Amino acid sequence: MVVAYVMVKATSGDADRIRTAIAGLDGVEEAHIVAGDMDFVVKVDVGGPADVKRVAADGIQAIDGVEDTRTYIAMG
Repeated sequence: MVVAYVMVKATSGDADRIRTAIAGLDGVEEAHIVAGDMDFVVKVDVGGPADVKRVAADGIQAIDGVEDTRTYIAMG
């Protein structure tokens, strides 16, 4: 299993809709609205690194209102 954290920056003020869309993606364990430079912190728990890419690049980045993501894979 691979755990990763995705920091998400959004352009839209519709935070609840974006959080709900992120939380509904397969592999997303938690999705939190946060204050600071990023708008959401998302915990991903998947089978391998390719699945992290699928969730972050193909899933989260495809959601309307998502501007940018930064993905960090947990090392231990």
